[in-house]
Amino acid sequence: MADNKFISEDDDLGDIIVTFQDNEGNEHYFYEEMRIPLNGDEYALLVGLNVEEDEDFDEEENVTIAKVITADDGEDEYIVDFSEEEFDAVVAEYNRICDEAEAEQ
Repeated sequence: MADNKFISEDDDLGDIIVTFQDNEGNEHYFYEEMRIPLNGDEYALLVGLNVEEDEDFDEEENVTIAKVITADDGEDEYIVDFSEEEFDAVVAEYNRICDEAEAEQ
């Protein structure tokens, strides 16, 4: 990915849509499915959007986790470049949240 900073925007439905460019200048779109709080930070589970209606698009293969930080202008930025240890801790917290929600049903 060419850019580690992801800028969000709200679509007409109130969803947060995140756009970024890869190294070839192609734009990729994700929606924020949920926020995961961990150790005073927030992370977003981002799910890819198939905006080009590609038949081979697999939503499960187009999921990423980004750290959400507040930029100087007050807008959220999404950062995907963080340590493997931090990533693993976020995944563990996500799994804990899902297990807890499942147990409540």
